[in-house]
Amino acid sequence: MRLRVGLTFTVALMTGSPALACSTAVSICSRPTAGSFVLVRDGVPAPVFVDGQADTAVRRVADELAGDLQRVSGRAPLRLASVEQAKDQVVIIGTLGQSPTLDSLIAAGKLKTDDLKGLWEAYRQIVVEQPFPGIARALVIVGADRRGAVFGAYDLSEKMGVSPWHWFADVPVKTRINLWLTAGERRDEPKVRYRGIFINDEDPAFSGWAKKQFGGVNAKAYARVFELILRLKGNYLWPAMWGKSIALDDPASLPLADDMGIVLGTSHHEPMTRAQAEWHRGVKADGTGGAWNYTTNAENLRKFWRGGIERMMSKGDGKGYENLVTVGMRGDGDEPMSEGTATELLETIVADQRKIIADVTGKPASETPQVWALYKEVQDYYDKGMKVPDDVTLLFADDNWGQIRRLPDPARPDLRRRGGYGVYYHFDYVGGPRNYKWLNTNQIGKVWQQMDLAYRRDARNLWVVNVGDIKPMEYPLSFFMKMAWNPEAMTVGNLRAFPRQWAAQTFGDAHADEIARLVTEYSEYAARRKPELLDQNSYPLGEATGEWLGGGEFGRIVADWQTLAKRSEAVRATLPADQQSAYFQLVHFPIVAVGNLYEMYYGAAWNKLLAARNDARANHFADVVERTFARDSALTAEYHAINGGKWDRMMSQVHMSYVIWNDPTKQTMPSITRVAADTPEHRRGVQPEFRAIAPRDIRFDAVKFDRATAANGVGWKAVPDLGLGDGALVATPQGSAASRPGEGPNAQYDFNWPTNRPLMVSLRLLPTLNTINSDPLRVGVSVDDGPVQTLSYALTATGGAQNTPGEKAWAEAVINNSLTLEARYPDLKAGKHVLKIWRLDDNVVVDEIALLSRP
Repeated sequence: MRLRVGLTFTVALMTGSPALACSTAVSICSRPTAGSFVLVRDGVPAPVFVDGQADTAVRRVADELAGDLQRVSGRAPLRLASVEQAKDQVVIIGTLGQSPTLDSLIAAGKLKTDDLKGLWEAYRQIVVEQPFPGIARALVIVGADRRGAVFGAYDLSEKMGVSPWHWFADVPVKTRINLWLTAGERRDEPKVRYRGIFINDEDPAFSGWAKKQFGGVNAKAYARVFELILRLKGNYLWPAMWGKSIALDDPASLPLADDMGIVLGTSHHEPMTRAQAEWHRGVKADGTGGAWNYTTNAENLRKFWRGGIERMMSKGDGKGYENLVTVGMRGDGDEPMSEGTATELLETIVADQRKIIADVTGKPASETPQVWALYKEVQDYYDKGMKVPDDVTLLFADDNWGQIRRLPDPARPDLRRRGGYGVYYHFDYVGGPRNYKWLNTNQIGKVWQQMDLAYRRDARNLWVVNVGDIKPMEYPLSFFMKMAWNPEAMTVGNLRAFPRQWAAQTFGDAHADEIARLVTEYSEYAARRKPELLDQNSYPLGEATGEWLGGGEFGRIVADWQTLAKRSEAVRATLPADQQSAYFQLVHFPIVAVGNLYEMYYGAAWNKLLAARNDARANHFADVVERTFARDSALTAEYHAINGGKWDRMMSQVHMSYVIWNDPTKQTMPSITRVAADTPEHRRGVQPEFRAIAPRDIRFDAVKFDRATAANGVGWKAVPDLGLGDGALVATPQGSAASRPGEGPNAQYDFNWPTNRPLMVSLRLLPTLNTINSDPLRVGVSVDDGPVQTLSYALTATGGAQNTPGEKAWAEAVINNSLTLEARYPDLKAGKHVLKIWRLDDNVVVDEIALLSRP
């Protein structure tokens, strides 16, 4: 892919780079302007004040902001015990209705907050002139609630150059001797209510790292996780759950989450705030036990669940720890609860759980936020009419591979509900067709396409993403959380600008363009096939395809990775020492590690082919396999050694030589065969030659249309960082009703057909699902002014065994990250023609078009 990187981008995305939008209100600036606030002058930062009786989350973020000012200026700011101690400038942080200092500013007419009252996590940043006697100016950060104040403070930190990943990826902070904030005020608030992550599949990597670094997955480890979530403007966590309980493993973790302002939940199969591990290792203490089966063991399960809600309310203030309570039930070990669709039983379970919630909290269950995850087979219950209380958030899920399975039907306003809807999304997964959890293989364009669709279809109450071990997912997680804060601001233009903006924020402007290209092209290459799915048979060699002599498709892909690695190494060589650690983690390691894996399997493929012919050139490729296998371990060791071993064990996930869907027990080199070398040529290890043969077919990215015609406000748009080429076509705005063949939007492509012969139009699409029902999704094709051929596909993604045609087709599509539809024209005349691709159904993504001479 050749990323077209814009040099400017909107204020909505302009955070973290003090390259400095001096013309907008309350923005970082490297020079003073009229009425600006002095954040740092001659290396001295402004003092910070927070009321002594402020909420713990607000006092904590004041400490963090002071630390960030020290990181930026090199000097710790004064921490004032009273605002009167300020002599010139002061930063004031507070929560509406909970700060006497803010109350006095409001009473004096210096601060207006009526538009903040009652809002969720909203904040205002405002430069106030002469807020108190003897003080020239104050930067006031006022939150509508405690997290509003937290986000307002962290927003300032990010603007002045402290990355949310400053600790979790060692992103350095550039020292600034002078920094100002422009005058004025700005208000911001989230569009999605709950925004968070799920630490999952965390053994051996995250768990091993936390044990080495902190002594376990304990409050010390979670303090770093909580801080990261808040800096990314998230508020929600499903804790690590492979044999773990955040409540039992360290009693300090729950109070810490509450002190910092984190809303806790439990995963889709862990109801009533109880980790599944508690059932296995803590039930005897509760006086409960038996099978995880509501039909045979309901009383014990109710006791167990009551204990979870009682613990939630144990804070002692009558309100309890802030929690979004998961309701419902799946089988033990994240399995189906029963073989059939036990709708009535599940409705009974939820009714009983809500009775427990009401009994323990002393208020109607509807006043305690709850979520019901429609994961895997539970969606079948919903599809078949399962009744869900109106105040419960319905959490739809993707197919574990990035395609959302179900969303509210825009034609059914009766489906609108007080509890709203949400989406559980995956960057990591354990399950079929194969586990994928080693490195990031997620394109932000795909995340945008699916989550934009979700938002437009009213899934706005909860976005939670499975991030596995956190560390490999820094880049897509940054995008996911930024988009979750304001999906409306994440336009296609801002999506296009994001890679460069992220690169500039993380590494500065000097190399931002090339780093943006590197992370984008990495995502494109990784999207071809996830590393865990690779082996020596993944792609054809030249003799199998006839397209190339020698390397074939496999060789071309390996060459792509080698070129990308060289470019990354060139950037790495020019970066200053303080950026080396972050660059290796965020950019270089994924590129060279995945590229090395491709090279290893490519060598294994050639070794197998040549050894079968008793061709001693097989020995060269045996050497390649051994060298790359050793390099894989060396790269992991290099990662674990960076920054004094800070991230030791974080990259310990097994990632090669899979034979079934689940992890192998250890890294295993592909088998190789050596042949006796009988000629000087063979002993030199001469490789097969790589010589291109011109293809006869016409192939081009779908985004390279000549014209596009909109209809009813809907039109095809080129979406970057999506698919296997230079972006993909998506009809926007998403969430619109279906179009009729020949009447909807179309994209047009001029082409010249050389002779009278048959034409087959082959469309490569990305896997997507019909989020309203199980009907096929449709797209139209026509040539010139001829009739529209309707092409369709139906993928069934239950997450179970691939025992139906739809499930088999789904498995093949997600393995290849593509599917193909064909339209045939038996006798197309030579000359100039126009191909039209018609938008019919929503959520169809066109990646590539091929014009083939086929009968």
